Amino acid sequence: MRCITYAGETVVTSDDVAEALITLTAAIAERGRADAITIPIVFEKNGEIGEASLVIGVGNDVLSVATDWEGPEPDFAFAAAQLRHHPLFPREDDGASGDIAYDVEPETFWDPDLDGFGPR
Repeated sequence: MRCITYAGETVVTSDDVAEALITLTAAIAERGRADAITIPIVFEKNGEIGEASLVIGVGNDVLSVATDWEGPEPDFAFAAAQLRHHPLFPREDDGASGDIAYDVEPETFWDPDLDGFGPR
């Protein structure tokens, strides 16, 4: 589990989501842009699952550090996959040039009509 610090607040999420978030934040900032995203989090006090909305990219610092988490790590694989489907998430090209390719149109987007990532 990782603590994500953003705008003076700290939230806890899975390693997978934190890695995808950091990679996406850097990629968006590199393009001189910013974007709003939502990630699943776990409340440390009671272990309940919730969500955090962030603006990532240029001018928005995100810090990820390991945390001493006791208990099972929630399965946020779907959320990490959603971050990786963002159009600016870096993807390896065919290997010919060594450059990173950016998808123009992702396969899926975060659906604002969903009722979050965790079981309700």
